[in-house]
Amino acid sequence: MSGDYVDGFIVPVPKGNLDEYRKMANLGREVWMEHGALSYVEAIADDVKPGKLTSFPQSVDLKDDEVVVFAWIAYKSREHRDEVNKKVMADPRMNVHDPAKMPFDGKRMIYGGFKVFVQN
Repeated sequence: MSGDYVDGFIVPVPKGNLDEYRKMANLGREVWMEHGALSYVEAIADDVKPGKLTSFPQSVDLKDDEVVVFAWIAYKSREHRDEVNKKVMADPRMNVHDPAKMPFDGKRMIYGGFKVFVQN
């Protein structure tokens, strides 16, 4: 990954909705990359266990029929992120999803912007 700014996401996705979520994620990757993101990654939890105090599953109140998706999008800077996201949100392809019909519970998604601190 290159870039000095990252948007990060933790998303609880019902296992039965993974195909629909993958379609949405592929569209997101296409749109973000076309509008200037440096990289776009979505990964499904493989070796993630509940913790005693905190964990990825606990952070999103994971249900038995769900899996955690960990995702990030890299940018040159926060300003670059803001420019890219403005274009993404104006892109008509991003208006195809009714928030009430998303393949995951958006109320339990965790996201935020991060300044890169260490990278190779």
